[in-house]
Amino acid sequence: MYVPATPAQPAVALAPVGIVSAAPPTLARPVRTGLGVHGAQLNVLEGHPSTITGTLRPGLPGKVVMLQRLANQGWRTITRTLTGVRGRFRLRYLPRQTGSEPVRLRFAGDATDLASRRFLGRLNVYRLAGASWYGGGGQTACGGSLSSSTLGVANKTLPCGTLVTLRYGGHTLRVPVIDRGPYVEGREFDLTEATKQALGFGDTGQVWSTN
Repeated sequence: MYVPATPAQPAVALAPVGIVSAAPPTLARPVRTGLGVHGAQLNVLEGHPSTITGTLRPGLPGKVVMLQRLANQGWRTITRTLTGVRGRFRLRYLPRQTGSEPVRLRFAGDATDLASRRFLGRLNVYRLAGASWYGGGGQTACGGSLSSSTLGVANKTLPCGTLVTLRYGGHTLRVPVIDRGPYVEGREFDLTEATKQALGFGDTGQVWSTN
């Protein structure tokens, strides 16, 4: 008996087992951050710490926040801490010497959060120094002229033009050395009349000095 042949079926290409095509994943955009400051103690006597508190917005925990100072080689980290609940942080730094230098906060950023920084101002580390004041007119030992509106101090050893940050009664002033003196035992600075008035200083006493 004759049996007709079955027509051949067209070949079908099969995808390799285990390979699934998919669209490339969408990468999340890094979060924009900011550094909020709640408190900053930037005027301290030597031997006392400077404390800065704040928040890394938008409330990011477990991140490193740094306190940096501006040195001759650029910004240098002087202390760091991890943020806690809601991104809050507390930095504590004990300066090793007197002086005045710019400081800032910095978050370096990571794979999920953008970097941010915030300038704080100057960190002033003081010592106590005896002071008085003087007035009048004429020429100063550093080559300038003295009047009732001249801001500056007299000092026996600091080079002319050296900037000195003084603090008294909650007032802070940064002025140059413009003259020589005072020549009274126990006193390191003679304040000009304008400097005296700006600080609210009396006739004699102690001021905080960064030099």
